[in-house]
Amino acid sequence: MPDTPKDLLRFATAGSVDDGKSTLVGRLLYDTKSVLADQIEAVQRASVDKGLSTPDLSLLVDGLRAEREQGITIDVAYRYFGTPKREFVLADTPGHVQYTRNTVTGASTAELAVLLVDARYGVVEQTRRHAAVIALLRVPQLVLAVNKIDLVGYDEAVFTAIAKDFNGLTTALGYPADRVVTIPVSALVGDNVVEASANTPWYSGPTLLEHLESVPVVSPDLDAPLRIPVQYVIRPRTAEHPDYRGYAGQVAAGVVRPGQEVLVLPEGLRSTVTAVETADGQLTEAGAGRSVTVLLADDLDVARGSVIVDAAQPPRVTDQLETTVCWLSEQPLRPGARLLLKHGTRVTQAIIGTLHDRLDTDTLTLSVPERLEINDIGRVSIRTADPLPVDDYAVSRATGAFLLIDPATGNTLAAGLVGSPLVPLPNS
Repeated sequence: MPDTPKDLLRFATAGSVDDGKSTLVGRLLYDTKSVLADQIEAVQRASVDKGLSTPDLSLLVDGLRAEREQGITIDVAYRYFGTPKREFVLADTPGHVQYTRNTVTGASTAELAVLLVDARYGVVEQTRRHAAVIALLRVPQLVLAVNKIDLVGYDEAVFTAIAKDFNGLTTALGYPADRVVTIPVSALVGDNVVEASANTPWYSGPTLLEHLESVPVVSPDLDAPLRIPVQYVIRPRTAEHPDYRGYAGQVAAGVVRPGQEVLVLPEGLRSTVTAVETADGQLTEAGAGRSVTVLLADDLDVARGSVIVDAAQPPRVTDQLETTVCWLSEQPLRPGARLLLKHGTRVTQAIIGTLHDRLDTDTLTLSVPERLEINDIGRVSIRTADPLPVDDYAVSRATGAFLLIDPATGNTLAAGLVGSPLVPLPNS
């Protein structure tokens, strides 16, 4: 079996402002006893200072002072917790439209997304926007948490109507029905978060925690062909190892083993893996997420930015990319823009070509834009100065993703995916 961590689920939360994401996460942490006593005491003191009669569990997540003062989430908050059945890495993302880029960050490594809606308002525009982003990033599993169900009197009809509306959206976005679960919850009271609620006798499904503990962990990068972006070439030049040459990097996709035939791209060099090493010794194999040093049978000219790949299933090497980008900057994107493109460990110059279309996340229709504004998702042609070994994002997240960077400031302008939109739109 591949060398993988103990059963671990990475998931992200998303939703509109005031839907209760941070409170839900706080409830999860509190009810699973994943917070220390001094943290609870600090939350209780802060809640009293705010004039609240009960602890504000959202304070367990909102770590920035500005977040606590405003009662909103403005940055991705990562939390780590576990139960006897599974360990979790959770990314709580902001709800405001201007922070959609943070949602991209939080969902980009997630294997499941929990999307919240307020039971009083149902599916709104920001719900659709987040669902589209989650679908584009190919997050395998999706949960709709219909929060604040207590504020609608635990009305089954309200829950059923929201679930039907959301299922129509996820079907349009290409989600299989068995990958979408809808759960009625109250983060404030605790209904169906960790413990089943007697207030919803009409609901027979799992609680949120039960689902998180039991859902199959689908990691596309484990099943993808081998991809290792080289970060560093190790040449110790010691008397004991005068000819040692190792290529250090994180296994971004697939599994690497001694004896495996590999290619080094974009150079096009072929060799065989002779050893897979870590600081703790040699491994018989290493899977996605493991940082390793790979030794090859041949003395090759390999440098940072090269990618070691499975010789039987190599990516294509090209300087012409058809991509989907989520534009993250207040400065609009226009054809002809000269930017930097970061792919794996390589940074190269790039020129923006045609803006083919823009996705309207409310209607799920396409239009041809003159430019892309902040939070827009569109299909864009890009030409790079150097050829890059790329896969479609649908094949491999590792070699199918990139960033666009402002060459003057170094700021990230866009998150990009290689390939056409992954959303099967109604009019496509």
